[in-house]
Amino acid sequence: RWFTHFYVVSVLWNGFLLIWLFQAEFLGGSLPSWIQHMHRALGRDSQSEDTGNEHFSALLVLLLLWLHSCRRLAECLWTSVFSNGVIHIVQYCFGLVYYIAVGSTVLCQVPTNVRNGEELSVQVCWYHIVGVTIYIWACLHQHRCLVILANLRKSKSGKVVSLSHSVPFGDWFERVSCPHYFAELLIYVSMAITLGFHNVTWWCVVMYVLFNQALAAVLCHEFYQKNFSSYPKHRKAFIPFV
Repeated sequence: RWFTHFYVVSVLWNGFLLIWLFQAEFLGGSLPSWIQHMHRALGRDSQSEDTGNEHFSALLVLLLLWLHSCRRLAECLWTSVFSNGVIHIVQYCFGLVYYIAVGSTVLCQVPTNVRNGEELSVQVCWYHIVGVTIYIWACLHQHRCLVILANLRKSKSGKVVSLSHSVPFGDWFERVSCPHYFAELLIYVSMAITLGFHNVTWWCVVMYVLFNQALAAVLCHEFYQKNFSSYPKHRKAFIPFV
C-alpha cells in the first residue's frame, strides 16, 4: 500500500515538470537553469537541433506519464485492496527516486535551443498516434486486471471480506499470471514509440521496466504454482506464450 506514496510524488513532480515544459513551448517561457545544467552534465549541447519533432514528442510523453501516475494513484486509493505485506526500506527509497528521475529523464530529451512558443512546430506524426493508441489499450487492460484482483477480496456488495490470495481469472489473466505487469511494460514501450523509436535513453528505461517487472512476475508466478495445486498450467509468468 505504500506504493501509493510513489504515485503521489509522481503526480506532483511530473505535473510540475509538465507545466514548466508547456510554458516553455507554448507561452514563451524558459526552462529553469537547473535543467540546462542537467543537459550539460549529460553531454547535451544547449544548441542541439530539434530533430524529429522532439519538443512535442517529449511534451506528449510527459503528459502520458503524468496521466499514468494519476490513474495509478486513483487505483491505489479507491480500487486496489492491499494485503498486510511490507516493502523494504531500500526499495521504498529507490521507488521515490525513480519516479522523480523518470520525469526528469523525459525533460532532458528536449533540446534547449527553442524557448519561444512561436518557434515551436507542432506536427502530429504517425508514431504519436501509434504510441498513444498502444498506451490507451495497455492502460485499459491494466485497470481491468487490477479490478479483477481487487474483486477477489470483496463480496458482491463491494465490501472487503478477505486479504488472502486467490487465483484470478478473466481478461489477460487467461494467458499470464501478472498481466498488470505486462501492461506496465507496454505502457513504457508506447512512450518509447511516441518519442519516435530512436530515443536510446528511453529504451534504457524500458529495459529497466522489463527486468524489474519480469522478476516480480516470476516470483508471483512461482507463488501461485506453489500455493494452488490446480493453478492453470498453460499460463506464463509475464509475457503471453513466452
